[in-house]
Amino acid sequence: MSAGRAKGGDGGTRGRGHRTRRIALWTTAGTVSLAVLAGGLVYYRLNGNLSTFGQDGVSRDRPAAASADAQGRTPVNLLLIGSDSRDGANKDLGGGEDGGARSDTAILLHVYADHRHAVGVSIPRDSLVEIPPCMLPDKTWTKGRPSAMFNSAFSVGDTEQGNPACTQNTVEKLTGLRIDHTVVVNFQGFADMTKAVGGVDVCLPEDVYEGDLDPNLGHRGKELFRAGHQTISGQAALDYVRIRHGLGDGSDIGRTKRQQAFLSSLIKQVKSQGMDPTALLPLADAATKALTVDQGLGSAAKLIDFAVSLKNVDLHDIKFLTVPWRYQGERVALVHPDVDQLWAALRSDRTLDGQDASAPPADGPSAEPGPTASGSASAATPRTDGAGIEVAVYNGTDTPGLTTRAAEALEGSGFTATGRANAASRTHRGTLVEYGPGEKAQAEKVAALFPGAVLQPGRRAGVALTLGADYAAGGGTTAAPPVPAGPLPTSVSQARSADDDACSDLTYG
Repeated sequence: MSAGRAKGGDGGTRGRGHRTRRIALWTTAGTVSLAVLAGGLVYYRLNGNLSTFGQDGVSRDRPAAASADAQGRTPVNLLLIGSDSRDGANKDLGGGEDGGARSDTAILLHVYADHRHAVGVSIPRDSLVEIPPCMLPDKTWTKGRPSAMFNSAFSVGDTEQGNPACTQNTVEKLTGLRIDHTVVVNFQGFADMTKAVGGVDVCLPEDVYEGDLDPNLGHRGKELFRAGHQTISGQAALDYVRIRHGLGDGSDIGRTKRQQAFLSSLIKQVKSQGMDPTALLPLADAATKALTVDQGLGSAAKLIDFAVSLKNVDLHDIKFLTVPWRYQGERVALVHPDVDQLWAALRSDRTLDGQDASAPPADGPSAEPGPTASGSASAATPRTDGAGIEVAVYNGTDTPGLTTRAAEALEGSGFTATGRANAASRTHRGTLVEYGPGEKAQAEKVAALFPGAVLQPGRRAGVALTLGADYAAGGGTTAAPPVPAGPLPTSVSQARSADDDACSDLTYG
């Protein structure tokens, strides 16, 4: 009897143990299932927020995709466009009265192959650039425009959604970089994102009033911002990044500096809250409601994965700068060869201080970049100084727009383009630089910007540049300076870091 009771007791213990494990397993499975279901519902909701734009408007004549390095890593180029569309709630937040959409902000974010460095390059909206053929809503394509305002690319087709594919085509043509992803954020989305992170720390060099935001107001109005540090969100954050007048020279360049400072603070705030999916979900919910993205980023999971992939980028290694520029009347011209060196460095995945981000990670502490062969960075970045040299520019081909591009390259290096016209003969195969008595040295400086150009003494005084079929075949490009082994020119290397003080470098002029 006792043996039977003992045996029966053991069986009961095992039975209860099995039942307990089964309950635990089912409980765990149920919990996991609920978690998966909840996560699925969250992603389903976020996916429903997103809008995408089609790829049929993206140019077929694109730069090659970046190659993977020895570790299988590739850099990523993301184009961020700020749209002031008048559609929906955007009008109430300052989108304006007219129809259509414009891009007041454009930043090319280059994430290096090591995913430990990133640089955001702002392209001023008034920059004069070549806008390539772009697709209209009726599926026809426009003709290319050799010298147009950069932000007009987004307005091609005059739709409320804008034309992000055209802006992407323009940036690819400008930089020679393949854009992997394009993201458009409008006023409403921007305001909501700042609320989702609990506000952003900003700074202003002086008090700002309503009349600074709206010069048509006719009077100073009430104070919007006090000078110094403050935390802002929503409409106030939107006002901050849109203010132009009353600060510095009132230009878009100064506003760009404040936008870079704002993004630096926003990144700092997000990283302080933790770069994990749980912490990112509130921000993702706010952002996806007003984001338009390319189809490659057309899901919440892909967007969050991209954001999380940046978690190892130190704030100091996130840089912001404005593309090298100068005023050209009321517009902005890009400065050559500085801008060419910037694009070449990014194509080669070199950081602004000359490091190769595609190189295998070094053992031990990171070494500081060494000096150049001559012991200075400037020796590695030779430049052509055309100050005081006047050049007449002629198009010796039937290809339109060449004189404009060549003149911009000349003026970017200090030359003065005295005129632009068609040559008497439109069948020049090679580019020609003619010069008058005693002007060979000046002509040689011109020829240095145009590889393969032939020098030839002329009958008249002055330097004349006649562009040939070789220049047209090269896409109208001048000499591409070699990527420097050391730091880039100061117009490029003096960039804002995301950990800089919010009060530094906030305006221009």
